[in-house]
Amino acid sequence: MSVSSIRSYLTTSTNAAPLAVFRVFFGLLMLISIVRFAANGWIEKLYIEPQFFFSYYGFEWVQPLGDWTYLIFMICGLSSIFVTLGYKYRFSILVFFLSFTYIELMDKTTYLNHYYFISILSFLMIFLPAHAYYSLDARKNETLRSQQVPRWSIDSIKLLLFIVYFYAGLAKLNSDWLFEAMPLQIWLPSKYSIPLLGDLLQQSWTHYAFAWAGAIYDLSIPFLLLIRKTRIFAFILVVIFHVLTRVLFPIGMFPYIMIVSTLIFFDAGLHNRILDYISRWFNITKSFFDNGKAYSFPQQWVRKASLAVVSVFFVLQLLIPFRYLLYPGELFWTEEGYRFSWRVMLMEKVGYANFKVVNPDSGQSFYVDNTEFLTRFQEKQMSFQPDFILEYAHLLEDHYRDELGIDDPEIYVDSYVALNGRGSQRYVNPNVDLTEIEPSLKHRTWLLPFDDEIKGL
Repeated sequence: MSVSSIRSYLTTSTNAAPLAVFRVFFGLLMLISIVRFAANGWIEKLYIEPQFFFSYYGFEWVQPLGDWTYLIFMICGLSSIFVTLGYKYRFSILVFFLSFTYIELMDKTTYLNHYYFISILSFLMIFLPAHAYYSLDARKNETLRSQQVPRWSIDSIKLLLFIVYFYAGLAKLNSDWLFEAMPLQIWLPSKYSIPLLGDLLQQSWTHYAFAWAGAIYDLSIPFLLLIRKTRIFAFILVVIFHVLTRVLFPIGMFPYIMIVSTLIFFDAGLHNRILDYISRWFNITKSFFDNGKAYSFPQQWVRKASLAVVSVFFVLQLLIPFRYLLYPGELFWTEEGYRFSWRVMLMEKVGYANFKVVNPDSGQSFYVDNTEFLTRFQEKQMSFQPDFILEYAHLLEDHYRDELGIDDPEIYVDSYVALNGRGSQRYVNPNVDLTEIEPSLKHRTWLLPFDDEIKGL
């Protein structure tokens, strides 16, 4: 593509309705998600009751704030309402991004791919003029009010969805998923009580069919959504796929978020009909916003800065999932570069971790009761994730130095992990004092090698 073609594309405008509809639905779904989270008592259970929280590397300073944690969720929920209405949009979406991402970073025990998706999507939306049409901002500000927005602002959301789906499909091209139907062979039989599907999910061929269909779906659906002739068919597949995953797995609001998000691929006609329906329901004069005007950034440097940030954003999104190539060893075993790479539901790991504290002065030792420090959920996640194990070892070091007065305690772990139906294998070198290892992005040489091979990406 020539430079002139790129410049022409960047100056092309298109109907603003798809971006406005996306903003409205995004804000509504985020509000429902926050209310649902609070209503289920998960704020108390996950962020107030635990004594200790596992941190992301470099974000150790992000911690729950006790009862003030409720305020963070309130701010997040309130900002999602303002995003829906398009009121003080730039400020509102920025506050939403910061508050939601803070919530996500408070404890990596709760890490999910769709939380990461919401964080990066809300960051991207900061730089998009999603408030230029059908918003309170546009109603109050005639200069802002625009029926046309830059084409790249809508295409950027499409590109992010394309990356999420396609990279998830690439991640499924491995021998465990395709040739062993793992971990579906472990998960699906437990769904025997589901009406109509229960008996079917006991069959081995069903597990393989689901595995192959899932890979083909993820790899093909972004292309099918991009092509006008296959778009309706693709959307039907999106609905079926995500409703089915919602029935089979407890993944919260994510299926609904993805179903609604894929509407962005449809032409403006559909979105204008959606806005017409909303207008009739809430007695809004939609024609008030139909001025035919094309959006322009308030200043040229703002436009250039927005394009620069969005460009860097997508370069990072394309590269970050492949950072695992910088490390030796089996990715599913070491998990070096596993998170933030759209590897969705690809492995079932269970572990056992028994920590031993040694007083180097007396030579005396004792074993730790993990439930004194961690919730059951935290202990389960810690038992098979190496960065959790290391961080927990340092917690134990600090605790027994401060509470029992052991000078420079040594921490060892007797650890076993089973991956995707294989037998348990010793995980951490039991002779390594974990207090001597500082958390970093370096290769984890203190893990024992995987005794099998998983072929593929």
